[in-house]
Amino acid sequence: MPPSMASKATSEPRSLFGRTLAQLQPHPAARRWVFVPYDQLNDQMGPLARAAPTELGIICIETSWKPRLRRYHQQKLALIVANQRHFALEQAKRGVAVRYVASDQSYGEVLAGLRRELGTIECMEPAERELRQDIAGVVQLVPHEGWLTSAADFAQLGEPPWRMDAFYRCVRKKTGWLMDAGKPRGGRYSFDSENRLPYRGSPPLPSLPTFRPDAITCEVGEMIARRYGDHPGKLDLRTLPATKADAQRLWRWAQKRCLPHFGPYEDAMTLHSTNLFHTRLSPVLNLYRLLPVQIIEDALLLDIALPSLEGFVRQILGWREFMHHVHVHSDGLRTFKDHNVLQAHEPVFAAYWGKPSGMHCLDTVVQSVWQEGYSHHITRLMILCNLGTLLGINPRALTDWFWVAYIDAYDWVMDTNGMGMGLYALGEAMTTKPYISGAAYINRMSDYCKACAFNPKKDCPITNMYWAFLAKHQRRLEGNFRMGKMYMGLARRPPWQREEDRRITAEVVQRLR
Repeated sequence: MPPSMASKATSEPRSLFGRTLAQLQPHPAARRWVFVPYDQLNDQMGPLARAAPTELGIICIETSWKPRLRRYHQQKLALIVANQRHFALEQAKRGVAVRYVASDQSYGEVLAGLRRELGTIECMEPAERELRQDIAGVVQLVPHEGWLTSAADFAQLGEPPWRMDAFYRCVRKKTGWLMDAGKPRGGRYSFDSENRLPYRGSPPLPSLPTFRPDAITCEVGEMIARRYGDHPGKLDLRTLPATKADAQRLWRWAQKRCLPHFGPYEDAMTLHSTNLFHTRLSPVLNLYRLLPVQIIEDALLLDIALPSLEGFVRQILGWREFMHHVHVHSDGLRTFKDHNVLQAHEPVFAAYWGKPSGMHCLDTVVQSVWQEGYSHHITRLMILCNLGTLLGINPRALTDWFWVAYIDAYDWVMDTNGMGMGLYALGEAMTTKPYISGAAYINRMSDYCKACAFNPKKDCPITNMYWAFLAKHQRRLEGNFRMGKMYMGLARRPPWQREEDRRITAEVVQRLR
């Protein structure tokens, strides 16, 4: 992403990265050139997996173009740049010629210039629509070989509404993973109903792995601090898996310390850990430092409880693949006519950027995001998206906030998970109902409420916001079969309570503006 100190492989001797790459650089003559985007950093797929290293040349691009579009979290910028530089060095050691270009231009503009010099440039289709659009017509696109499923698999769902569980059943049958004699292992495709325990202090929580940043990574950190120190978020190189070896060590840690207890506490939240038993693989998985197929095959060899194993497989084979297909098939959700079915128009409040709101759950999660560039999927869904929906924050604006704030966020990830699922911006196109709750759910699944000024059973405004939301959108939602109990509860609230719900919600919104 941001420009490095090395504009090409052999230039800028002041850059340690540039000097190191120049020393490793093989002769670039008579090479077949491949552009490797920042999210395809693996030589076990595509052209790099099939051709001899001596026949290939790769192009890697660092550009300030994307950070000019959005003020990404500093940790995200460092993650991408450090991994891309290390990947370039890893390939040079294999004998692959490397053109490492720094620029202020877009990727497409850089590649257009290189094409005049190098001829045809191949590229596996990027996951990000934004990048696909930028390089369209400049490179020769070939299919991305890192995905586990195909467009034909997704096409079996027909037209929207699309449901992940139907897609997941299809691809489980196709792959044979967790299938025995054509039937799902354990008699069910999903054990999600068993994976909803709150965390009450046992088993012990794993400590997050740390990594010793080498000189190349430290140089990236210095560059990020110098050029992008005004971007939000904390930069911490010790928590940054920057090399192939780092990614593999992270996966070994996850197998040993996280997956045995992952399932039961998958939806839990606690003040004692931002992670609980989640694997933290998504940042490196979305860069393809690790291959999804290898991750699943490794996981299937583990001696762990089926609900934990199935829950993990479903995240990768189910949700990750499904969200990507939805984004591609809908042209980045552009084929949907209405991107804001609830007509939510509030801005992203300062509380999401770190200003205390007084709601301890929100403030805790936001603090962890700007500290680490991460929080697990339930805090994203049931704290950040839930409160965003109840407060009427514009879904496009909040989705863009996620894109900036999270180190694993890209357009195909956040458009679908944010607008499509967490914020219900597309209605029932991807999900059966809004993901909303009052204080009772947050209190049941976390310990956030214990340290809050509000009492979840007496005066927490989130409960009022929940009932006010249901009342406001009753005409649209009350016919939804999955919301029958919610509206039965609303019917029991007397008029004075409904008025109190509206008043408190308006006060919260006004205070947060």
